[in-house]
Amino acid sequence: MGEEVDQRVFTREDRAQYRHKIRRSLDVFASMLRESRFEFERPLTGMEIELNLIDAKADPAMRNAEVLGAIADPDFQTELGQFNVEINVPPRRLAGAENADLERTLRASLNNAEEHARSVGAHMVMIGILPTLRREHMTADALSANPRYKLLNEQIFAARGEDLDIRIDGVDRLSVTTDTIAPESACTSTQFHLQVSPEQFAAYWNAAQVIAGVQVALGANSPLLFGRELWRETRIPLFEQATDTRPEEIRAQGVRPRVWFGERWITSVFDLFEENVRYFPALLPICDDEDPADTLERGDTPALSELRLHNGTVYRWNRPIYAVVKGRPHLRVENRVLPAGPTVVDTIANAAFYYGLIRTLAEAERPVWTQMSFSAAEENFHAGARHGIDASVFWPGLGYVPVTELVLRRLLPMAREGLDRWGVSAGERDRLLGIIEQRCLTHRNGATWQVGTLHALESDGLSRQEALHEMLHRYLPLMHQNTPVHEWPV
Repeated sequence: MGEEVDQRVFTREDRAQYRHKIRRSLDVFASMLRESRFEFERPLTGMEIELNLIDAKADPAMRNAEVLGAIADPDFQTELGQFNVEINVPPRRLAGAENADLERTLRASLNNAEEHARSVGAHMVMIGILPTLRREHMTADALSANPRYKLLNEQIFAARGEDLDIRIDGVDRLSVTTDTIAPESACTSTQFHLQVSPEQFAAYWNAAQVIAGVQVALGANSPLLFGRELWRETRIPLFEQATDTRPEEIRAQGVRPRVWFGERWITSVFDLFEENVRYFPALLPICDDEDPADTLERGDTPALSELRLHNGTVYRWNRPIYAVVKGRPHLRVENRVLPAGPTVVDTIANAAFYYGLIRTLAEAERPVWTQMSFSAAEENFHAGARHGIDASVFWPGLGYVPVTELVLRRLLPMAREGLDRWGVSAGERDRLLGIIEQRCLTHRNGATWQVGTLHALESDGLSRQEALHEMLHRYLPLMHQNTPVHEWPV
């Protein structure tokens, strides 16, 4: 999302050249897949966490440039909103006690960043949507200085030809109109990466789609937006609407949205990149000078920069990633469904559940996605986002079942088996999956804690805005203590 691009105006010639180049790149990518020129012998995992910045009053702090300057760490980068930053966790293996080391390293990095952020009057919050964010914060001035964001804003609204209506019906109802993509910056997420071989990719992507609804139900942490209580994971409908390039008439024709769950199970990673090229016009038609076919023919690895940039503007909840590291290409599944927070240990537990479960499902003799429709997986996804940990989802052989019951009886044993296959130590496996188990038993995650605390404060006589600020003030020390959210007092 934050890749640097130059500010410019695109011509018809730019778009024609880009279309030709990206189709040529797609042909080269197909050749590479046939020749198995990919790094996957030592599969690595990665993580990105987007963070919010607040001031002493718990309002958004529009100063990510100053914060990043103070932190001075290349692992921290800009994000869409001036009140956002992102930390990129270096890739690592899952084996042994790596998760415990990751947790210590991540906490130390975030604590160090928080200390530097305080020096410029800001604090960091791991939360899906900042509860104190108000409609008046979401203007074009809230966008970060990176020219890419201004370009994306211009291109999305040029494609729409009109302002953007955001409508979310939850516990409360939200209806706002905006002339900028700034509301997208309200969505701060955690992204898990998993390196896989070309032959494995389809199974792992399909498995990730199957469990997306369960993930978001267990990890929901975004129940509030602009003072309204909406979905338990409001990031999902907000992100789907805030980057929609389709005016109403185009939506009615069935044109696909750029924030997309998808529409079918796949048989190859090529299916996803080919869909990107076939269905979605370029938002940023920028070409480099590389001829990917010539690069491949002389034995080097093509960057396929146009294919990668275009892929970065199609916002799948599970997205394919092509990258080149030290001259060798690799493929990753990027899982984008979860919000940030509430704590580092909750995040690592979410990761353990995901990586363990996805391996067992991807390697099953009879894949679960052959036993359910793709539309059922998408329905599960939106049910998990709307109802959170109280959702019911469809599972083959069980029908519709409470998500907590499904996890406790069926999915946690699968996750344990998968972590064993990854070589995770038994102690770390049980510690982290025990957090997921307790979350199910207590029916408490970040979303339920936020809403419960908000309602308790309002019952004590605070106004909605006062209660939102007080709730966030109570959230911060619990986040820093790294106590799993199911133990947080309301």
